[in-house]
Amino acid sequence: MTDQTRTALDDLPGDLLMWVLIISELLVFGAGLIVFLSVRITDPTGFAEAQNALNRTAAATNTIILLTSGFFAALALNLRQSRRRGGARVSLVCAALLGAAFLGIKGAEFASKAAQGIVWDTHPFFNFYFLLTGFHAAHVAAGVILLLLVAWRDHVGNIEDATAFWHMVDLIWVLLFPVVYLLQ
Repeated sequence: MTDQTRTALDDLPGDLLMWVLIISELLVFGAGLIVFLSVRITDPTGFAEAQNALNRTAAATNTIILLTSGFFAALALNLRQSRRRGGARVSLVCAALLGAAFLGIKGAEFASKAAQGIVWDTHPFFNFYFLLTGFHAAHVAAGVILLLLVAWRDHVGNIEDATAFWHMVDLIWVLLFPVVYLLQ
């Protein structure tokens, strides 16, 4: 293929189908956030009161954890491209372990809400809270599995796909955190 016939799609890291998945997931989460914000307009006081029941410290800690795991995922790709397989594998496992730590904190947060009697239908805010953050947690769990699989089968293309997916998970959290936990 000559430079004149190349397109932007040719320069994307990883497989095109991974990018189709990533874009579709970003659209789903984007739609969820738009609906959340639209419903929030109808009851800003109720949403703010419900939001005060959230653990912002745990969410901020999870933000740091996910961003750090994203660093390790990016480092893994760089190391593997430099033919440093051992370092790449260790970095992928570190990213996965941080993802598991995120899930542990999120699980504790969900358990705390349940212990307080707060469930998905307590208030519309919690319907969105559990739906958006739970769906995100499912993506984190999938990403952890993907990172561990790629640490085992560490071809550069596999790492490109896994890190692209993992960065999508990071990006979604960076959007969810301020909207769900901080926006009053």
